[in-house]
Amino acid sequence: MEKLRRIVNEIAYAQDHAKLTPIQSSLIPLLSLASSLYGISLFLRHSFYRFGFFSKHRLPVPVISVGNLTWGGNGKTPMVEFLAHCLADSEISPLILTRGYAGGDEVRMLERHLLERPAKIGVGANRAATAASFIEKYGYVDPRDCASSQKNCINPKVGSHLKSGKIGAVILDDGMQHWSLRRDLEIVMVNGLMPWGNRKLLPLGPLREPLMALKRADIAVVHHADLLGPCSVNRLDFNDHHSFQARDIEMIKKKLEELEGKFNPKPIVVVTEKDYDRDPEILMHLEAYKVLVLCSKLQIIPCRGCTEDSFKLLLKELVDVK
Repeated sequence: MEKLRRIVNEIAYAQDHAKLTPIQSSLIPLLSLASSLYGISLFLRHSFYRFGFFSKHRLPVPVISVGNLTWGGNGKTPMVEFLAHCLADSEISPLILTRGYAGGDEVRMLERHLLERPAKIGVGANRAATAASFIEKYGYVDPRDCASSQKNCINPKVGSHLKSGKIGAVILDDGMQHWSLRRDLEIVMVNGLMPWGNRKLLPLGPLREPLMALKRADIAVVHHADLLGPCSVNRLDFNDHHSFQARDIEMIKKKLEELEGKFNPKPIVVVTEKDYDRDPEILMHLEAYKVLVLCSKLQIIPCRGCTEDSFKLLLKELVDVK
């Protein structure tokens, strides 16, 4: 199955189908049919929401959606963490809503990174129901009401909203295609190294929605923007949330031996923090090599007057206005 996923991934990001292998080319008709069916289902689902056949839930606090248009590796989780810190710094207690894919590696990572913050994490496919249960348990305070009334909304008997633990905003992780929950701010993450692949819908291409869906976004963030220069790194790509098997470890070892033979010094292995949380024993199998665990954290690079402070200000203005 992993080999098939890798072949499909190579097809999705191939710029010239004439250079595909015979095996890859043989899959094109089947993938094209599946992609067309997927596109029809997207159109119908979107139409049902647009004409009111499917309802959209409105939460009593601002909702910030962080999503993407392509599968995996777009920096959603670091952005979610960044937003949680921003909200906490503004005395707003955030609730993060996530599906909790593949045993919850992302959830464990967020819990560790937000350990000393008042952020809450709700896990479940039904985000509206999960949010409702947390709001019922902890209560809520809408920061927009405080801003519009221009009054001090802090109860002196309780302290700040942060200390009271009441939820002041919701961060919807991987929320761009989760249309059942209304949002006040839509952030779309774009992988600058591999933005759209062959521009086809799943599974023929990497797109979860047509590119016109970008019009729904209030903010687009280019991930890996600082890596767009002429940089070459050997890498092995696995499916997002992949559970490593013995054959995967052997493939990694074989690749490392090839690199060591080609360049002489021992190569350094870099795995993501999510990979480590999901399969910490992977490091034991690679003890002959130096292994680093990459902990990702969002950093906004100033460009043409856009800075981290201006981004935070834009977030505040958009949430307050809507």
